Amino acid sequence: MSHRWPQSACSEFRKTLRFNRRGFLKAGGLGLTGLSLPELLRHEAHAGPAARKENSVIILWMRGGPSQHETWDPKPHAPAEFRGDFGAIRTSVPGIEIVDLMPRCAQIMEKWSIIRSLHHTNAGHSAGDQILFTGHPPGTDPTINVHPSCGSIVSEQLGYLTPELPPYVMIPRQVPGTDSAYLGVAHKPFETLADPANDGPFTLQNFSLVEGINDNRFARRKDLLKGFDQFRTDLDRSGQLTAISQFQQQAFGILSSDKARKAFDLDAERESTRERYGFIPRYDPMDPTRCSASAFSQRMLLGRRLVEAGVRLVTVDCRWWDTHVKGFDSMRNGFLPRWDQAYSALIEDLDQRSLLETTLVVAWGEFGRTPRVNKNAGRDHYPNVFSAAIAGGPLKGGRVVGSSDSKGAFPKDNPKTPQDVLATIYQHLGIDTEKHYLDHSGRPIITLPFGEPLHELA
Repeated sequence: MSHRWPQSACSEFRKTLRFNRRGFLKAGGLGLTGLSLPELLRHEAHAGPAARKENSVIILWMRGGPSQHETWDPKPHAPAEFRGDFGAIRTSVPGIEIVDLMPRCAQIMEKWSIIRSLHHTNAGHSAGDQILFTGHPPGTDPTINVHPSCGSIVSEQLGYLTPELPPYVMIPRQVPGTDSAYLGVAHKPFETLADPANDGPFTLQNFSLVEGINDNRFARRKDLLKGFDQFRTDLDRSGQLTAISQFQQQAFGILSSDKARKAFDLDAERESTRERYGFIPRYDPMDPTRCSASAFSQRMLLGRRLVEAGVRLVTVDCRWWDTHVKGFDSMRNGFLPRWDQAYSALIEDLDQRSLLETTLVVAWGEFGRTPRVNKNAGRDHYPNVFSAAIAGGPLKGGRVVGSSDSKGAFPKDNPKTPQDVLATIYQHLGIDTEKHYLDHSGRPIITLPFGEPLHELA
């Protein structure tokens, strides 16, 4: 099944991300106006009882569109204008090669697999975001979700695994495609906002707010709010407000939770582990037309801490792979060294902690790059074929699903869609892909319009 969906220009590249999303501890019980944590909790409770599946997912979001040629599907024997500057390296699995600048990933190939035949039809960044996170076409404004993200679906169908932690987290903040749409505010992701990629101690603002209030002041505020709740309950003759107190108490429970605080305490991690993921600084090229790379390695480590603590789905922003200009320089000096160290560290870390069998790790971006190198020594947007890395959960490592043609231009065999990957994620978590939701117009919308789990990796 194919779709013709509207395209958007690469001007999105320099757009800043919005900060107006919920901080799940923000206000909590400390604020009396606006959308507080108790209100969010109340919304989530109305969604029904939470499933108790232990499985989780980490999405490593390589926004910008990583080149298939320079990552998981090199073409060392293609003509130079397609091959590019890099070669291929053998991996620990005979017959599988990846780009030669990822030796650490090559050494553990038996633990992860590659999809080489992904495709869709939209070359816009935000439109691609929507397709890969929702499985549905984008709307008129591709930066705004018409349909809920996979994380919001997980939040709605499964809810909290543990009440001390949100089910759906973005590190550090939302990107287009990750919003909750018609599922409502209760199923937006929690954004850390604080960025583990930055220098210095990692501290969530919401916890800092609580830390600035001593125990006595915290207790007094709690008692004051309980008083307000009782006052409002007494005024409510219909009894509709009688449930407020329990959500208020739950909010304070999260605010004061040692489990939540410890889960986000990245600085409590062993120094050797942090060094294994890497402290490689942000890559900032001199040329403003070229892509920069955040120090996303510590973001990945935080993602592991969160799924270990009980977060169901974590999305890690690993941008910005939009390598139009001097792309080979950016990949050589910016993206590939960071990726090779951090991704291999994450897979090994999960495996050593016996978390890999319950944690599905999906690494991909909104599309691939053109097979032919452009005049600026880079590659442009290209959704006709692209690759992804996938590991963990019930899936076998050391395999390749599908293939592209000799120039990396189109799927050659076993073509796959983003919806197939989403179906795999949903199957791992126990999501009902046939469930329908009412959109803002009252129309029933299916969770996933099409797609089949990747049986080749079962």
